[in-house]
Amino acid sequence: MAFNHLELKRIDQTVGKLCRRVSRPEHADQLRFSYEVDGHAVSIWEERPPWDDSPGDWTRMGVARFRYFRSRDEWQLYWMRRDLKWHVFDEVAPTRNLARLVKVVDENWYGCFFG
Repeated sequence: MAFNHLELKRIDQTVGKLCRRVSRPEHADQLRFSYEVDGHAVSIWEERPPWDDSPGDWTRMGVARFRYFRSRDEWQLYWMRRDLKWHVFDEVAPTRNLARLVKVVDENWYGCFFG
C-alpha cells in the first residue's frame, strides 16, 4: 500500500519544508530543490536549467532518498554517490522518525547531500 493522505501530509511537512527552505527565491531560475514520492520512497532532487539556456527539461541530480519499510515501520536514508546510484547512508541507523533523517540531510555533516 502506498502512503495515505495523512502520511503524505507528514512527508510534505518534513521533506517538503526542507525543499522549500533551501530553494532560494532569488535563485529560482537557476536552482531549485523538489521532492518526489514514488511508492514507499521519497526522493529530494536538485534541479537546474539546461546549461546552454536552450529550451528544454531541467536536469535533476539526486540529493537524498528516504525509504519507508512498512513491515518494520522504519525509514532508511540513502545518498547518491558518483556512480549515480542510491546507496544506504550507513552513518545513521534506520528510524521510525522521518524528521530525524531529514535533519541529518539538512545538517549535511558529511558533505554528501548538498554539494
